[in-house]
Amino acid sequence: MITFAKMNEELKEKWLLVEEMLQQRFGEKIDEQTILFVIGLQELGKNDANYSKEEKLDIIHIGICTVLSGLGYYQLIGKDDDDWPHFKNIKKLPSEVQGENQQHFLKEAIINYFDI
Repeated sequence: MITFAKMNEELKEKWLLVEEMLQQRFGEKIDEQTILFVIGLQELGKNDANYSKEEKLDIIHIGICTVLSGLGYYQLIGKDDDDWPHFKNIKKLPSEVQGENQQHFLKEAIINYFDI
């Protein structure tokens, strides 16, 4: 998990608001990966409860692409025959987005997604 010492105060406060909002919605604190899964499910728009492990990873990928599309890194290019969204990478991620910086970057994208 990212050390909050590396995040500015405003970003920390916004991340805590995201966590609080989702904790109220789901009744427990959920981690970043679960948040991306929830976003992916929302974007997928399907109510199937039984997803395979591979499908769950695909749903997380949809969540990642969705939040990064809000920052201009991905673009929705359409849906396949099963109505699953597909994205195209349209801008390279900054080279410094690795390790803890990657988590920080995703948190910023999630905050942006929830418009907090």
